[in-house]
Amino acid sequence: YDGKCVFCRIARREEPGTALLPCQYEDLVCFRDIRPGAPHHYLVVPVEHMGNCKTLKTEHIPVVKRMMEVGKAVLQKNNFSDLSDVRMGFHWPPFCSISHLHLHVLAPASQLGFLSRLVYRINSYWFIT
Repeated sequence: YDGKCVFCRIARREEPGTALLPCQYEDLVCFRDIRPGAPHHYLVVPVEHMGNCKTLKTEHIPVVKRMMEVGKAVLQKNNFSDLSDVRMGFHWPPFCSISHLHLHVLAPASQLGFLSRLVYRINSYWFIT
């Protein structure tokens, strides 16, 4: 736990302004992005402080898979079912504003605005899916 990390505080329910969405795993939390890039834009975050996506190792594959499951589930709970029109990924350092691992879940990807198409561009130098 890092008390200076906003995602650690959100995960521990210490940020009353951030509503947590239902999540099927106790080691993950999900909430809306404060600067949405699409009509549905959620962040899935491990409760335990983890570094950014560059620090991921083979043993983290199950966590990342669960993060993606949570992303799909929250979309479906919010009446978005076209999972072929979804973009999920991580900002590659130094392009992440918070150095606590967080998966962006955006939908519909076909409705990303001009700037969001750049910021969340598939497998670009700054965003990996």
